[in-house]
Amino acid sequence: MGRAKIEIKRIDNATSRQVTFSKRRNGLLKKAYELSVLCDADIAVIMFSPTGKLFEYANSSMKEILDRYHSCPPEQREKRKFDNTDYLSKEAKRLRHEVELAKQENRHLSGEDLNAVQMPELDGLELKLEDALRKIRFRKREVMQMEIDRLQQKVWTSSPQFLLAWRSCHPAVVQIIIFCSHPAFVPKFILQ
Repeated sequence: MGRAKIEIKRIDNATSRQVTFSKRRNGLLKKAYELSVLCDADIAVIMFSPTGKLFEYANSSMKEILDRYHSCPPEQREKRKFDNTDYLSKEAKRLRHEVELAKQENRHLSGEDLNAVQMPELDGLELKLEDALRKIRFRKREVMQMEIDRLQQKVWTSSPQFLLAWRSCHPAVVQIIIFCSHPAFVPKFILQ
């Protein structure tokens, strides 16, 4: 299962923003290093943190790479900017299409807009819903079991008098609960 995609926008929480900057900075520098090794490319990365701290990476001399950049004709540098704009425009269009498909699938999974959906797609939707329901039920059982375990532990640790009183009425049941529910836990208050 892949990672969940996050919305690319400014992070409001300052601590989260700093942590994200640090992690992504390290990832970016690692990618720059890998690209320089794999493709034998001259790479320089310069960035300033939100607090103004300088970070840089160059696989050779930073000064030489920057001199090469400044010696390129301005037309060549501007052309690269347009190429990047074209790429970003295409990527934005692709992402908008993906979002629209995801919204449509979400509507279908909610039982809306099903008039134009054909049998194969309906079968696929049914399988997805059954799989989701199976996962939900599994997680629900896990949460319920954790709550039962928590409550049993609370009873064991906070109410030995209750158990002793109850044991006098139901001795076999208490022993079964103690030894079957918690095999590693043997309370000190068990009477012979």
